[in-house]
Amino acid sequence: MSAGPGWTGAAGRPTRIVLARHGQTALSVDRRYSGQGDPELTDLGLAQAERTARRLAALPDLAAVVSSPLRRCLGTAERAAEAAGVPLIVDDDLIETDFGRWEGLTFREAAEQDPDTHSRWLGDTSVPPPGGESFEVVRERVERGLRRIVSERPGEVVAVVSHVTPIKLAIRAGLGAGDELLFRLHLDLASVSDVRFYSDGPTSVHLVNDTSHLD
Repeated sequence: MSAGPGWTGAAGRPTRIVLARHGQTALSVDRRYSGQGDPELTDLGLAQAERTARRLAALPDLAAVVSSPLRRCLGTAERAAEAAGVPLIVDDDLIETDFGRWEGLTFREAAEQDPDTHSRWLGDTSVPPPGGESFEVVRERVERGLRRIVSERPGEVVAVVSHVTPIKLAIRAGLGAGDELLFRLHLDLASVSDVRFYSDGPTSVHLVNDTSHLD
């Protein structure tokens, strides 16, 4: 059976990017905006990190692990890289959105604090949170990071440990989808997704939000 994407026509070996979201933190327990702050994983988050790392380390032909610089990602990435005996690369382009003064707030708290901005932010990816960065800016840097991985490791398997927004943006790139995907796609903590970048054809998405390794 062919490993290619079928009817898209791509025949070359893709760069396979397997994306893992970090585990639970205290902010994620209460569903608070968690951007470029650096909370540690909870006990559950540590257990999720261990299981996710084992899954990533077991990927056939894994060549490298790339991580956001934040601790909640590095815990998983370091475990996976060490277990697989592959390089660990820290990439600032894969860090979470800077939510500015909404950092640590719930959805309702942010909406009450800045109602007009919050409403516009939900419908326009060019609108940044107060003191933060827009999803449009995040998309530009995440796609830059993805292009760097593909150019430096063509045809290889790379695990990426990152955050909900960068992973959504990688899936968006894979699907050629619009900005609405950011607001409609759900990704669980410690979930795994799989996007493949072909040099001779369109990117294809093979897996989204899989948490079977946590069972």
